[in-house]
Amino acid sequence: MSDTEADISKLSTPVVDSIVDSESDSRVESEAPSSPELHSYIVPEDFFGQRVDKALTTLCEDHSRSTVQSWIKQGLVMLDDEVPKQKDKVLGGELLEVTIPNIRKGEWEAQDMPIDVVYQDDEMLVINKPAGWVVHPGAGNPDGTLLNALLFHYPESRALARAGIVHRLDKDTSGLMVVAKTENARLGLIAQLVDHSLHREYLALVNGRIISGNTIDEPIARDKHDRRRMAVNMMGKEAVTHYRVDDRFRNHTLLRVQLETGRTHRIRVHLTHAGFSLAGDPVYGRRLAIPGHCSPSLEAELRSFKRQALHATRIEYIHPASGEHQSWERPMPDDMQRLVDACGDDNH
Repeated sequence: MSDTEADISKLSTPVVDSIVDSESDSRVESEAPSSPELHSYIVPEDFFGQRVDKALTTLCEDHSRSTVQSWIKQGLVMLDDEVPKQKDKVLGGELLEVTIPNIRKGEWEAQDMPIDVVYQDDEMLVINKPAGWVVHPGAGNPDGTLLNALLFHYPESRALARAGIVHRLDKDTSGLMVVAKTENARLGLIAQLVDHSLHREYLALVNGRIISGNTIDEPIARDKHDRRRMAVNMMGKEAVTHYRVDDRFRNHTLLRVQLETGRTHRIRVHLTHAGFSLAGDPVYGRRLAIPGHCSPSLEAELRSFKRQALHATRIEYIHPASGEHQSWERPMPDDMQRLVDACGDDNH
């Protein structure tokens, strides 16, 4: 389930997420810019084939189609965690989110949480998100998120949609993300996400031995039987995943994975579909998959590893202000590195 996925038990019922800080010492002053509000909808099945702008106008009854189209152009709308174009068609069952600006019904709370900053300037920053952090407040995660931390360290980000966050990682996926500090940078980074010129590479430890790299080109849609999951579906949206072998062990394989299109849980869905679920993945695989006759150290690491073994290790983009090509890379966090090391020891 994506970081801000709403309660989806009621189709097309909006879930509005807004947080009010009741503590006087950390409350935002009344004259400060107000927080936008995140509205989340599940697209009804009978909306199949409608344009995104028409579908969202129907769901947001109090707003005109031209207003909805302006939200889409500003990157305030997400369709299954991807920034859509207004002419894109919905299939039904997707998670449709819109950040409606200038709402004065509440404030997200600024929280003093340390951020691992890889790079920053006046326009943007690159962060290394730890596993366990939700990116954006949502149903079940009202605070303690990356957005709350951004508001504390960069108070001016309150004026930006999602505090400058332009893309996400799952809660239990670690790694690199870009965040805008100005509106021009936010729009520039969103444009690169839309045209797929912002590149991301992941390290994934999967169950089983993969002989060589490959490309998985299979469409993905929300699972009709479990709305928390995505699934390969011929009626879904295009999704392409490239992977190559980084290291091969007796019972596992470490892959480097590159994406062509952004889809919720796409790496996890595609690799599981190919028969190689991620180690520790509780949603798409068997979290506790202990190979027969493995070493005691590997068994111990597998038992203690409580998330999917996925890390966004590299990010590459064109700086939205300077036009400079920038690329950053960070190694796996300690928990995933220990698991990979134990896989290596198990070879002997």
